Amino acid sequence: MSILTTTDFPTSPFLSTLAPSILATAAVQLLFGIPSILAHTDILYDFAGGWAFLATLATSLLVPALRRGAPTTLNDALMTWNWRQLALTGAALVYSTRLSTFLFLRVLQKGHDSRFDETKHKPRRFAVFWFAELVWVVMCSMPVIVVNSLHPAAFKAGMGVPGFLRTDVVGFGLFGFGLAVEVVADWQKSVWYGQRVRKEHDERFMTRGLFGLCRYPNYAGDITLWAGIAVAAGGVLAQGPIKAHLGWWGLAGMLKAVLLPACAPAFEAWALIKLSGVPISEKKYDKLYGKDKKYQEWRNNTRMLIPGVF
Repeated sequence: MSILTTTDFPTSPFLSTLAPSILATAAVQLLFGIPSILAHTDILYDFAGGWAFLATLATSLLVPALRRGAPTTLNDALMTWNWRQLALTGAALVYSTRLSTFLFLRVLQKGHDSRFDETKHKPRRFAVFWFAELVWVVMCSMPVIVVNSLHPAAFKAGMGVPGFLRTDVVGFGLFGFGLAVEVVADWQKSVWYGQRVRKEHDERFMTRGLFGLCRYPNYAGDITLWAGIAVAAGGVLAQGPIKAHLGWWGLAGMLKAVLLPACAPAFEAWALIKLSGVPISEKKYDKLYGKDKKYQEWRNNTRMLIPGVF
């Protein structure tokens, strides 16, 4: 029995897309995670995250199309997906490919990932991090998975052709802005670190550029771009014919249309602010620079994510 058959839920296009997407994510995590856990190495962790995103997003895009039958002509192929499905999938892939490549090259340069200096030698605890990466990929991909589960005809019924919405402009605008902030912040930090290695300055911690506006501009950009993807996806799912196609009715259907896209920015914000981003970084920085008056001044007077607000 094929994966297409075992993961097919005839009354739920969403579940029929979500199930194989989760399996694809799990397959990548097992492929990279098991050898890494056995070898006590963290080198491939972020690299695996990029491939997990690719597998998840590609599966969510291709599986519904395969269930409808492979296209036989170029016109059929062009009509297989709505432009928004391709745009959202592409946006998420641009983010994940850029981030995983950046982090992978950084860990190769340093030789290790400080987040796992202790846990990589403890197989059970290290396995939890690999599972957490699986959850992260699925939760962040959720808006795209839902939109990719839609039949192209549902878009025409819901918003006509080409079917542009205000939420498309706002959503993709937020994505572009957030991605730019994240890329610039990472670039500025890399340049600063390289200059320090070459002894072009003796600064112990970075307060230049975007890091002078908030302490974690890269995280701020990350959350913003996922909020943009959620807005673009949510605008589609709010349309009555779209919810009808998914079998989402009444208040429950409305909540699904709002909450499922919101999974991405909400989970990313929680993970970065409360779990793996800010807490780990601030514990490390406080230990290294806690007695430095300049560090204390920067930490106390510079907001975490949003200048002057939060």
